[in-house]
Amino acid sequence: MNNRLFGLLGGLLLLGMAARPPFFLNDEDPFDTPHTVSQTPITVPQSPEQSLRSFRLPKGYRLELVAGEPMISEPSAIAWDGHGRMYVAQLETYMQTVDAQGQDEPRSRIMRLEDTDDDGKMDKSTVFIDHLLSPRMVLCVGREVYVNETNSYNIYAYRDTDGDGRADHKRVVYQNPKKAYGNVEHQRSGLDWNLDNWIYVTTDPVRFRYRQGKLLVDTLVSGSNGQWGLTHDDYGRLYFSRAASGTAATGFQINPVYGQLELPGATDAEFGKVWPRIKTPDVNGGPRTLRPDSTMFGFTSVSGQSVFRGDRLPKSLYGDYLACEPVGRFIRRANLTETDGRITLSNVYREDEFISSTDMNFRPVNTYTGPDGCLYIVDMYRGIIQESTWAQPGSFLYDQIMTKGLHRNVKRGRIYRLVYEGMARGPKPHLPEDAVSDLVAYLDHPNGWWRDNAQKELIVRGDRSVVPALRKKALGQDSAQATLLGRLHALWTLEGLDALDKPTLLTALGDPEVPIRKAAVRLSEPFLKKGDAGVLAALQRIGNDAGRDVLGQLLLSLSLSKSAEAGVLSRKILDQHPDDELLTGIRTSLQKTEEARRYGYKLMALAEPTRRSMLEGASIFNSLCASCHGPEGQGLPTKVAPPLISKFKLIENKNEVIKIMLHGLKGPVDGHTYADQMPPMGTNTDEWIAAVLNYLRLDLCMRSFPQMSEGYINWVTVTPEQVKKVREETAGRTVAWTWDELKPGRLPSTAGRK
Repeated sequence: MNNRLFGLLGGLLLLGMAARPPFFLNDEDPFDTPHTVSQTPITVPQSPEQSLRSFRLPKGYRLELVAGEPMISEPSAIAWDGHGRMYVAQLETYMQTVDAQGQDEPRSRIMRLEDTDDDGKMDKSTVFIDHLLSPRMVLCVGREVYVNETNSYNIYAYRDTDGDGRADHKRVVYQNPKKAYGNVEHQRSGLDWNLDNWIYVTTDPVRFRYRQGKLLVDTLVSGSNGQWGLTHDDYGRLYFSRAASGTAATGFQINPVYGQLELPGATDAEFGKVWPRIKTPDVNGGPRTLRPDSTMFGFTSVSGQSVFRGDRLPKSLYGDYLACEPVGRFIRRANLTETDGRITLSNVYREDEFISSTDMNFRPVNTYTGPDGCLYIVDMYRGIIQESTWAQPGSFLYDQIMTKGLHRNVKRGRIYRLVYEGMARGPKPHLPEDAVSDLVAYLDHPNGWWRDNAQKELIVRGDRSVVPALRKKALGQDSAQATLLGRLHALWTLEGLDALDKPTLLTALGDPEVPIRKAAVRLSEPFLKKGDAGVLAALQRIGNDAGRDVLGQLLLSLSLSKSAEAGVLSRKILDQHPDDELLTGIRTSLQKTEEARRYGYKLMALAEPTRRSMLEGASIFNSLCASCHGPEGQGLPTKVAPPLISKFKLIENKNEVIKIMLHGLKGPVDGHTYADQMPPMGTNTDEWIAAVLNYLRLDLCMRSFPQMSEGYINWVTVTPEQVKKVREETAGRTVAWTWDELKPGRLPSTAGRK
């Protein structure tokens, strides 16, 4: 294996990143054709060949069909194994009718696709797993495929032991007997094996660690983030997105294990504006979310993001953030800029999008860097892309679906590859058969897919004979051409093998490269927790580090130490940078995380059924409701939905909020019109609705009245029986409530509060 070649390519790749302009301006038009808006898009399904002609891309780029119907159907996510075989998760019961008939039937599959003649197009298809309930996460680990299904928290490992392309062995790697809540859009996605060897998901406040064929779970105190889609960059930053609030990228400033940090100006002023090429009336928000030309003006269903890390497209694309907008029928490309440790996103094109289509059935839902170094796009290619809760008869969206016949386009799907003129695809991998020395060499590969999967393969094998080679690479001692990214992967591979020794760590803490020092600070945390004086002394020596993101990581990591010296160093860093937004933001985030940790003690004042209900409600709210109403119910700057605390008077009006949960809320709220209406949640159980309301009402009360009496707690608590009673009283209701109907200003009797 030619390590020198990999090092040279990696160095050129990083050089290309540094030399690129931040984004294209109007005086540098990268497209062959102008941006125009079609007012008469074709609504009937097109063949893959016809659909390819509907795309508009920058000069030199083109899309190739990798797979399409009937080989695949309703694809939502893909993954590659170590041989480059593609596994396609298919949501084959998703919105097959406008009222979602049969959506909870286990009729979905995971397909295994292969390109046997290496012409770039899949020619062999096998049903790898059958009879699944809408598989939503897929990850290849060693010779197994990890899968999670809708409505379940369980993760199973599947394996083909006889070589026929079908899984014949199944075992559990993580088990939680509870049924997952929420509709198909609001449950978890991801299973992203990050640089730090943790496997992350969206929605649920957990992450996983691979240990000898099992997934061990770790709780994220401040919750998780995002909805559909999760990715990481070269340095292990995680990028989530929130479709409900129109947030195209979130969570990337700090790792969620430390808390949540959203800094002002994380996206530029124009980033939230979108530029479809067809009129887009089939939006949940209706006409108020459209421009005069009938195009949507902001993100509404952003999903499937990735950071491109391949080596077979122009260097200017490397490291850019890509996000799908299936309602807008386009893919956004954003430049990532780091300044003083904080990340800012900017649209690469002014009033334009990277990839857009005039085919109304183009529904991009995921993007990936492939093993061949190119970009892959998963297109569900369907008419309806909204769950039935928001497409009820009488709604604006329902009328658009029916008049345009979008409900008739089902059971299709395409997977595309983005290529560039004059650049060939990279070779297929054979990681399971490669020697460990080859895997170590791949850590310097210019394609991030190879680096990630070589690290994962080394950890899964657990062969510690590679430890000396990894230590040399981590410290830049194995080759004159060792790359920065290869060294980072070597450090984290040592950590994943439980082989990071103190001398290697101390040397890395003094490394001249900022990313190495930052990683070393985080890797010092196990030593900090044990009170290692030598490591703490080394951290004190970099307390004046010139790298602002190193100082930020210092604050985060020092928060895990109980020593007085760690507290002194943290205060010193903050005192020296009192106006630094990143550092002060980290301080605030850590304070909130600590409050969340301490808040658990308050739950002891609650009776066990109420405590259990509130905890379940917190999990539901953070994964489903916070994306519109804000993480604490305080509302969002985008004002997609009302702030719950002030508008809904959650303490006083128990029956009214139950009614809203059951049937939804439409129209202006307290004189203000919001982008979205509250959908009905009445299909959920009485216990589910009570749990959400208990979290909101009890949380507010605990903040306002830390010493609540038992009577007050009982008055605030919502029981399933109360929900059932309101459900029965309003059983004939078929439309959402209006604010005036509920009379939210009316206060009930205060009897029983004390």
